[in-house]
Amino acid sequence: MSGRRQGGADAVLTEETLTAAERAAVQSVPDGLFIGGRWRPATAAMPVIDPATGRELRTVADATPEEGMTALDAAAAAQPQWARTPARERSDILMRAHRLLLDEADRLALIATLEMGKPLAEARGEITYAAEFFRWFAEEAVRLDGGYMPAPGGGSRFLVTKQPVGPSLLITPWNFPMAMGARKIGPALAAGCTCVVKPAEQTPLCTLALAEILHRAGAPAGVVNVVTTANPGPLMTPLILDPRSRKLSFTGSTAVGKTLLEQCARTVMRTSMELGGNAPFLVFDDADLDAAVDGALAAKMRNIGQACTAANRFFVHRHVAADFAERLTARMAQLPLGPGTEPGVVVGPLIDADAVAKVTELVADARARGAQILLGGEPLDGPGNFYPATVLTDVPDEALICHTEVFGPVACLSTFDTEDEVLDRANDTPYGLVGYVYTESLRRGLRVSEALDTGMVGLNQGVVSNPAAPFGGVKESGLGREGGLVGIDEFLEIKYIGVPL
Repeated sequence: MSGRRQGGADAVLTEETLTAAERAAVQSVPDGLFIGGRWRPATAAMPVIDPATGRELRTVADATPEEGMTALDAAAAAQPQWARTPARERSDILMRAHRLLLDEADRLALIATLEMGKPLAEARGEITYAAEFFRWFAEEAVRLDGGYMPAPGGGSRFLVTKQPVGPSLLITPWNFPMAMGARKIGPALAAGCTCVVKPAEQTPLCTLALAEILHRAGAPAGVVNVVTTANPGPLMTPLILDPRSRKLSFTGSTAVGKTLLEQCARTVMRTSMELGGNAPFLVFDDADLDAAVDGALAAKMRNIGQACTAANRFFVHRHVAADFAERLTARMAQLPLGPGTEPGVVVGPLIDADAVAKVTELVADARARGAQILLGGEPLDGPGNFYPATVLTDVPDEALICHTEVFGPVACLSTFDTEDEVLDRANDTPYGLVGYVYTESLRRGLRVSEALDTGMVGLNQGVVSNPAAPFGGVKESGLGREGGLVGIDEFLEIKYIGVPL
């Protein structure tokens, strides 16, 4: 994609058009609904927009509620046979999908960048990350164990086994469309569950490409079904309320997650919820500041700040606050901004105009409450949804930005004096997904990590996501875990069988 790329807040984009390679990548993705092992044309279509230009990339199917129900019919029909399929066969399918993702990483990364906006280097990393979920759960598929024990009172034996929960509804977000699809589909298939996948309306191409890869990898008809829609409520509500649906896995906002939980309660459906975050990033006075700044950039600027794990509130000890702010500002000022397809770009566009408006409002509120702007602070003119890397300091705790998931490239800094004080402030939020701690003291690091009300902690590291680790939060950041040894358990029921002697 052609265009001008600059660092800092003065970047201006020129008119842009798709190159032949970009057009070929976008057109390589089927545009229909994937139901029952085949691609079906839909009765309506919806546009897919390039956030770097605001232009339409192409159109894809916009499913109706009736077409969504057809997808559930296919998943329910395929469930009994898929549950009986030997674990080794399920594992082999996921391993073939793993290899296909890696073999086609360049094409898939380009698709992700064009529809979501993230820099191409990050998109390639996401494809590798997605592939690793398939490999991890391919390995877990053949390790589903149970238990055997004598009854304490004698006279019988207890057998414990695990069985697939059944047809699963998987709702994926727009910020990591390929990885989140793999993180949900991988354990579902490994456990023996069929699924209906509904991707975010902003980024359907990645999920459609993922369905095509799983089809080529040998997933039987009806095991994976994908329905794309611009109006998810009317499509998903009947599927959630249908008693054949036995599992819902959702990644998205806390507000939407609460609504879905209310709907799932009607049929007592199993749920996994990976919801919003408000991650604190704590820098103590003994921290290695070079490492802390590196970690801050990773935790804040990954995916242009559009990640639930993004550092939202930086608490820096008063003795090192000025030094940390100076170093972080200097580093962020050098981050190239532009379309994600441009070489070297680190700060791509936000997903849509609403995202830019939200970040703009939060920064303005913080400034009105006394925060100082060290870098950026204003949206950019011109095509695309661009907001520059921004650093705020002296941000008061009452600012809206300290209580709202920013989802943008804005670092909000404030100071603290004592460990007890910063823990109280860090935990003063209904969210609890992840926190970050930088200190050279092992005792303090473990003590503070255990005291943070979060499901995950990065201790002297700015990235916590790993397919082999259990990902998830506490409080209003969600229920259940994805990845790790426990990730497959979210798609399994435990059955106890009593056997008399």
